[in-house]
Amino acid sequence: MDIEDTSDILVHDGDVLASTEIVTQFTQPSPGSQNYNNEIGVSKGVDRRSQSLSRNGAGLKGSGLKVQHPSDLLDPRLDRPRPAKYARLPYATAQTGLVYDVRMRFHVEPVPNEADMHPEDPRRIHAIFEAFVHAGLAWTKTGSGDGPTKFHMGRIDAREATKEEVCLVHTVKHWDFIQTLRSKTAEELQCMLQHPGQPTDSVYFSSNTPFCAGLSTGGAIEACRAVMLGKVKNAFAVIRPPGHHAEREDVKGFCFYDNVSIATKVCQREFGEKCRKVFILDWDVHHGNGIQQAHYDDPNVLYISLHVHLDGRFYPEGSFWDRRQAYGDHLHCGKGAAQGTNVNVPWKAHGMGDADYMYAFQQVVMPIATEFAPDLVIIAAGFDAAEGDVLGDCFVTPAGYAHMTHMLMSLAEGRLVACLEGGYNLDSIARSACAVARTMMGEPPDRLHDMKPTNKGVDVVKRVLRQQSKFWSCLYPKDLSVHLAGLPHSERMHDVVRKWQATTLWDEHDMAPLFIHKEQLSKSFENQVLATQAFPTAYVPLRTLTDSRRPNYMAACPLLIILHDPPQILASPDPRTGKLELHNTWLTDTVKTYVDWAVKHDFAVIDVNLPKHVTVDDDDAEHEETDSVDYRTREATQLLTYLWDNYVEINDSTHVILMGTNTGHGAIVNFIKANEERAQAKMTRAISFVEDVPFQSCKSATNEDLAKWYFFSSLVYISTLHNFWQSEYALKIKKRFGRVSRSAEASISDMLLAHKDEVTATLLRDTAAWRAQKPAKQVEQGDSELARRPPIGNFALSPSKNIAPNRTSSPRLSASANDASPSGRRAKSPRIGSPPKGPSAPRFAPPPRNGASQNPAP
Repeated sequence: MDIEDTSDILVHDGDVLASTEIVTQFTQPSPGSQNYNNEIGVSKGVDRRSQSLSRNGAGLKGSGLKVQHPSDLLDPRLDRPRPAKYARLPYATAQTGLVYDVRMRFHVEPVPNEADMHPEDPRRIHAIFEAFVHAGLAWTKTGSGDGPTKFHMGRIDAREATKEEVCLVHTVKHWDFIQTLRSKTAEELQCMLQHPGQPTDSVYFSSNTPFCAGLSTGGAIEACRAVMLGKVKNAFAVIRPPGHHAEREDVKGFCFYDNVSIATKVCQREFGEKCRKVFILDWDVHHGNGIQQAHYDDPNVLYISLHVHLDGRFYPEGSFWDRRQAYGDHLHCGKGAAQGTNVNVPWKAHGMGDADYMYAFQQVVMPIATEFAPDLVIIAAGFDAAEGDVLGDCFVTPAGYAHMTHMLMSLAEGRLVACLEGGYNLDSIARSACAVARTMMGEPPDRLHDMKPTNKGVDVVKRVLRQQSKFWSCLYPKDLSVHLAGLPHSERMHDVVRKWQATTLWDEHDMAPLFIHKEQLSKSFENQVLATQAFPTAYVPLRTLTDSRRPNYMAACPLLIILHDPPQILASPDPRTGKLELHNTWLTDTVKTYVDWAVKHDFAVIDVNLPKHVTVDDDDAEHEETDSVDYRTREATQLLTYLWDNYVEINDSTHVILMGTNTGHGAIVNFIKANEERAQAKMTRAISFVEDVPFQSCKSATNEDLAKWYFFSSLVYISTLHNFWQSEYALKIKKRFGRVSRSAEASISDMLLAHKDEVTATLLRDTAAWRAQKPAKQVEQGDSELARRPPIGNFALSPSKNIAPNRTSSPRLSASANDASPSGRRAKSPRIGSPPKGPSAPRFAPPPRNGASQNPAP
């Protein structure tokens, strides 16, 4: 029977009624059926709760609750589930079940603070139930003069879970701890700790908690049983407290008993082969660590969770009192025979919306679930990823939840149960739950809009696909590491490309690697920094032999330093295997066009490739994630500082231009802010192209003129799709961001090409005075080979070889470029611009031409 549930109340943990909805009558089973005794047994009374629920004489705020007349308690529930109307269409003409019991609201804070309500508010379930009634989905006696119809949801009564049921997932010690809460005072409850010395993890305790938590779990069990018994086609359990964070012996994250997992175990035990395989889909914005733990080694339970992860910085990651490794990432896939039955889709950022969730469903969730072929589907239905929920900060709409539900209804012959988990904005959870319930009842979902997933969402889904394709035949592309492990001479393509770049730039512009004599940087940037080597010095009179050996990046000419991401690879992979065929793969290196232009106009060039991954010596051919933008930017900043100290500041460059793409932009800004005076004294221009990395400003806390100088000295091009243009900063761009232009292009390659004329014209204007005064190039007679020989500043030459008159072949990068002697010890380079102190083997030098040997000049 129903109470008058039309107005909301704020429940305090004072005197409460044993029940405001005492009727516990169930849809009567057929006598003699296997579940007859079980079903009759659960309808035994709950009057024993009345003593443990009454306390202190404090009143119930909003105590206008009405209880039915005692004679009403003898009547069966009017809105109980009815049998399917048409035997030929049993599913279509059956009702959707509803579990809702107002007594679950009695779990409240022992000392409530109305100014600072706990997010797990008792009003959550009332808001959903009220929305169902107002939408005409559920019936109450006070809500309508007419009786319930076959189009209303059929009410399924909740009951307390038994100790035996709870201990299918939790330990006896966990059960006993929660039962001890019944006799505690408010003061004791505020100080309760489950584990001595360990703080309680985001829960509050009430003397009513054991009853309410048991009722919540029992409601989930009865919803699943009703579906499996065929009383309803599907069911929605509006229950609290939630459960998916509760672990084997741990209350966590507002949760006490793992409702969904307990209901799963109970149904597997009771229904045997009819409910052997259960699929649990958790769309709560937090990872369901409790559900994952309960089934991690069970091959008959498929658990898929879509949640915000933030690389382990979002709850519940890192919240474990026993300091074990958190496990909400995509690499935790199950154990033993259950490998592949645990699937995490861990969003790397907040702000995920309908398009991201639909993309994950279409690419991962539905293919895996269809191959798994479950007997029952349970949704851990938290609505904290909904629009308006401040804890989740995501944007899933009611239509988005409805579409996910609609897809899940195609599984397990429609046997679907939704059990409420999180969701803390009362309006959001009410609207979202209503959309799910309408879909479960047979209404088509509303239309979705803007179905383009975010780049971060696509990246996460593809990462999950790569991992899970090892376990599911329906997922492609398959992981290549097993195949590559048995093939000799395999090499990562980014290393091959850089070798090709080095060879090409040597052949065309005499560019060779610079020494990076800093242990922290040498491995990451080995063979990644190339510099032009034109000799003799072109624009100053030759005075000594040492001058003739100086490379042009040391000379009195403009110097362009380019810090760029690796070249872009465009490919059309095989749609089934994911293999890349070379004839369907293209390399685009737009940065090289800037190098070509600079060399043609007599600039010295230092080309810095910023690798996204550093290949280790014992590479296992596994898929490697790109290093984080923050890490790569820090590395690039350290490298730029090293180059400035050793190759820029001590030399005679007339102009220094820094150009950076993506992470290179961050490195340039960081360097300027850390070296304000040095940068302003030597730097002519800072040019940046930003596509999909954080856009940085250049502002100093001690130098008010730095932002103004940066504005007049910079050119900054930002992709038209960058989030900067959606921020408030774009309305009136401050000078500290530099001279910003919104590019019409989206990618770095397209931006470099589109703005090349503008950039090169600016550099010609910057160097116009030098260009007008520069002398003609000078090469002394008899020293032509000095113009072709690698500079002493970079290489130590062996005295046992002669200088070759000319060159016919290009170099290859040494496999052991840091080995300077047969013993393998790393040689130290001579001071820049000075002759070597002793003989040593060259680190990188062109081979002799025409078979001639090389010797240094006397």
